Amino acid sequence: MKKFDNFDPFANNYRDIHNENIKSTGADSDYFAEYKMLELQKHINVDQFVFLDFGCGDGQIYVFFKKYFPNATYIGLDISKESIERASLKFPEANFKVYDGYNIANEINKVDVAFISCVLHHINHDLHYEVLKGIYNLLNKNGILVVFEHNPFNPVTVKIVNECIFDEDAVLLKHNYLKNQLKKVGFTSINIFFTLFFPRHKIFRFLLPLEKFLSSLPLGGQYYSVSKK
Repeated sequence: MKKFDNFDPFANNYRDIHNENIKSTGADSDYFAEYKMLELQKHINVDQFVFLDFGCGDGQIYVFFKKYFPNATYIGLDISKESIERASLKFPEANFKVYDGYNIANEINKVDVAFISCVLHHINHDLHYEVLKGIYNLLNKNGILVVFEHNPFNPVTVKIVNECIFDEDAVLLKHNYLKNQLKKVGFTSINIFFTLFFPRHKIFRFLLPLEKFLSSLPLGGQYYSVSKK
């Protein structure tokens, strides 16, 4: 039975595959990495903190993390050894670790902010509680967990996922399912925000400022949760 999807075969050309897969959106892989850090900025009001990027892949988020949080400490963790090796070569100044898939506390000490970007749909649903509980235990008091996921209620998102080779075994999470899992783990003050309502092509850019007023509408291409310990 699948526990974690294997990304080792895609480590060397992940970005090329991803960019090809999402070209219909009018944006590239870097755009979506940066937008997540811009969203994160809305919920972080401290300058120095320890940040865990769980399921960091090739570490591309690190570029934008350091851009917006230059004084914070970054830790990237992934089960794909090939991806971690690639990330370490690209960003030798960062701290990347291979996750053994069992006890996250074996790899990481306490953190202030944990971040999971479109990773849970690659993990067997039976393990979601265990993974989230492990991260909950890593967080310092008043720590924050931010989880981004694809929205299964958005037909464009579903089409893109279905056509992506490394999403072949992905099972998308409904936002209510994620919220219930976070409650079971012990998180409080769980908030869900919907994003990416419009394509990023130039002709649609005048609509983008409207997205901030639509964050409670469960139709965006992605959503994210912000939970406090």
